[in-house]
Amino acid sequence: MPFVELQTNLPASRLPSDLLTKLCSEVASILAKPVERVNITVKSDLPMMISGSQEPCAMLVVSSLEVVGSAEQNKEHSAKFFAFLTKELRLGTDRIIIQFHPLERWQIGKNGTVMTFL
Repeated sequence: MPFVELQTNLPASRLPSDLLTKLCSEVASILAKPVERVNITVKSDLPMMISGSQEPCAMLVVSSLEVVGSAEQNKEHSAKFFAFLTKELRLGTDRIIIQFHPLERWQIGKNGTVMTFL
């Protein structure tokens, strides 16, 4: 059950109209999870600074069970996410940051309980 948040200082008008759908499909593919389990939030027009600059930039936060828990996994995921984001957002790799957060089943609430009990 991946949770992905894309934050950017780009105006919403500069984002592809199908970004949410494409990002959902890409996350499912990269993390080998069903699309039905992917949760996406996109926030644009944010005051942001990366590496001391307010030039156009983006931060992707990826939290998931089981698939983001090692350097080897995240190195592979990172390359794929960077390829997608540089193409879709038209940003250089130096203007994108990705954070990976491994989750445990007891940290995700769903249907009145936590994933541990589902």
